[in-house]
Amino acid sequence: QEQLVESGGGLVHPGASLTLSCTASGNIGNFYEMNWYARAPGKQREWVAQILDDGLTSYADSVKGRFTISRDNIKNTMYLQMNSLKAEDTAIYYCHGSRRTSAMSIQNIWGQGTQVNVSS
Repeated sequence: QEQLVESGGGLVHPGASLTLSCTASGNIGNFYEMNWYARAPGKQREWVAQILDDGLTSYADSVKGRFTISRDNIKNTMYLQMNSLKAEDTAIYYCHGSRRTSAMSIQNIWGQGTQVNVSS
């Protein structure tokens, strides 16, 4: 069973930077799309950023210009570089990947989440 494991969360001050990692137990190249989501306290999980297997990226308006998503297929790892962090970025961040298991079947895999706290 393919697994995704996040790491890199922590407590930082506003304006600081943090890099999250999402490492696949298998070949990350099997995922045709990968995403980061965030669940802030008392809110529903929201989409943050996406990277496709061709390298195309997209971002939620709230993080555009501050966050950068990337993937390293050699290291089987996806990253989220977060700059200029704000208190409202405080959330549990989840990585997600979609891969085809057959011509007609898609598997969605979620990581367990990593906590990011931005506080002065």
